[in-house]
Amino acid sequence: MSTADKNNAGQASGRLAGSTALVTGASRGIGEAIARAFAREGCAVALAATGEAALETVAASIRDDGGAALVVPLNVVDRAQCFAAVEKAAGAFGKLDILVNGAGAHIANRFTAYAPEDFERLMQVNFFGPMHLMQATLAIMEPRQKGKIINIASTAGKWASANQSAYNASKHALVGLTRCVALEAAANKVTVNAICPGFVDTKMLEDSLGAAAAVAGVALDQFRAAAMGRVALRRPVTPEEVAALAVYLASPQADIMTGQSIVLDGGMLFV
Repeated sequence: MSTADKNNAGQASGRLAGSTALVTGASRGIGEAIARAFAREGCAVALAATGEAALETVAASIRDDGGAALVVPLNVVDRAQCFAAVEKAAGAFGKLDILVNGAGAHIANRFTAYAPEDFERLMQVNFFGPMHLMQATLAIMEPRQKGKIINIASTAGKWASANQSAYNASKHALVGLTRCVALEAAANKVTVNAICPGFVDTKMLEDSLGAAAAVAGVALDQFRAAAMGRVALRRPVTPEEVAALAVYLASPQADIMTGQSIVLDGGMLFV
C-alpha cells in the first residue's frame, strides 16, 4: 500500500461519533488497526487482549490523538472473563454499540499429525471466544434494539486448504455461527457480519506462512511467492484495509447488511 493510500485510509469523517465498541485482539495486527480506525471515526473503544502492556501502548496512542480508550485484559477462552469484559466496557461507556471479535490463533500441521489439543485450542480461541462474547453482548444490545457485531473470520472459513484443517474448521464454524446469530438477532435490530480476509500483512501471517512452509517441506520464500501468486492483485491485504471495511459495517450505512461473510483477499477466492 502506498503512503498516499495509507494516508487516505486514515482520513476520518466521524461515521462512528458517539458510538462505543469492544475490540478483541486489539494489541496488534487487525484488531489494533480496527481499534485505531474506530477511534478516528469518533468511537470510544475498549481494547481487549491478553497482552496488557501492549494494550496500554495502543490506548495511550489513541488518547494522544484525542480518542477515548479503555484497556480490558482478556483471555477469550475464559467465559467468565468474556462476560466481565463486556460488563466493564458497557459500564465505563454507559452502553455498548459494537463488538469486534478480532482475537485469533493459528496452528499449521498435517491432519493426521494434529493432536486433539490443537483442534481444541483453535476452537476455543477462534469459535468459543466469539460465542461467549456474542452471548454476553447480545444481552446488552437486544433490549436496546441496537447493535453491531463484527467477527473476523478468514477465507479459511470459505474453502479448503492443506495443512491447516484445525484452523479452517474453526473459521468455518465462526462463519456458520455468524449466519445463525444474525438470523436470530435481526428481530432486535442487531446486525451480525463476518469479514473473511485473505493474506493480511501482519506478524501472524509471517508466523503462519513459516509454519505452513515447514510442514510442507518448502523454503519460506518459495512458499510465500506461491501464496502471493494465487492473489490476483499480487499483494497481501493491509490491516488498515480490513479496518476500513469494519468501520463501514459498524456504521449506519450498513444497517441493512447482516448475516454476511465478506471476502477481502485481493482476488484470491471468488465466492
